[in-house]
Amino acid sequence: MNRNFSAVLLFIMLSGIIACKHEPFPGGDHPSKLELVFKDSAYQLTGVAKQQGGLLLVNYPRWSLKYKHAVVSVQDTTRATPYPDEAMNSWQPGTDGRNKWVCVQSVYVDDDNTIWVLDPAAPFLKTIQGQGAKLVKMLGNGKMPMEIFDLNAVLPDTAYANDVRIDVRRQFAYLTESKGGGIIVIDLATHQMRRVLAGHYSVISDPAFKFIIDGRELMKDGKPAKFNSDGIALTPDGKWLYYKPLSDDKLYRIETQYLRDWNLSGKALENHVQDLGHFSTTDGMIFDRSGNLYMGDLQHYRLLKITPNLTMHTIVQDPRLIWPDSYSIAGGYLYVSCSQIQKQPEYNNGIDKRTSPYTVYRIRID
Repeated sequence: MNRNFSAVLLFIMLSGIIACKHEPFPGGDHPSKLELVFKDSAYQLTGVAKQQGGLLLVNYPRWSLKYKHAVVSVQDTTRATPYPDEAMNSWQPGTDGRNKWVCVQSVYVDDDNTIWVLDPAAPFLKTIQGQGAKLVKMLGNGKMPMEIFDLNAVLPDTAYANDVRIDVRRQFAYLTESKGGGIIVIDLATHQMRRVLAGHYSVISDPAFKFIIDGRELMKDGKPAKFNSDGIALTPDGKWLYYKPLSDDKLYRIETQYLRDWNLSGKALENHVQDLGHFSTTDGMIFDRSGNLYMGDLQHYRLLKITPNLTMHTIVQDPRLIWPDSYSIAGGYLYVSCSQIQKQPEYNNGIDKRTSPYTVYRIRID
């Protein structure tokens, strides 16, 4: 065979392989579309929230001694200021935590462009400190809290409230609790709240699922690392609440009319849970206005889109997506934070395996 012809044939074959591997959405990946919007080389972030035409917020849980601020407002890719101010970020161990950030896990912007901050107030993922477990609604200008919803009465000291979604029209909030597993329902008008589905199989990570990441099962203290109910998402019409444990690939949903029915017993509520099947291991997740559900794939460094008919597509697969954590949608972009949790020392025999900054990216979805 002619040497030049062989070279051309090899080039065509390789090009075909690459084309199949990186076919444009919805069939494949386009990593060049992932844009860096913020990075922090010093402190571990988890949550991100973007206002329409407004602030970009990032939060940092108090999981290690290397800690500075709980919530910041981002100015550019490397600069940020404490949110709403330095005083709110000044909590010290042993002091009252009801009016300061203690250990913020997530931030969220609702359909009215209002900012919400969820503070489980459990430093190092241990116990609630200073009676600080709270959901905080912020004023539009972000200068001070508008309303504080005290979670201490509905949570045991060992609980860890993880993520939140707000139904603006019906004035209800839904939160996940990731230690014992469960959903917290809050009537925002009356401050009445309850914890439901505690211990139900839908909020507990499947013990039989092997959470393989970076080529090995994620372990902590010699045992498989398990994370219960974490990701939560509300459909655009507020009819359905989707949720899942973090360290398995199952997805569940329940109609919110049952969650809002205070007369419905916990046992009766369980009968309305729907098992949607296997999808991916994700931390957070979020719906767009068209009813598409966006989530991560921690094991394969991917972002996924699940259409209303439950068909799953890869949006992007990229090595920079090191534990895609939380999500926000604004201005036609999906924002995602990368917290690198699997690289923490407690999951690596005391060795910190982080080699790059903690980051926030965005990708256009409109």
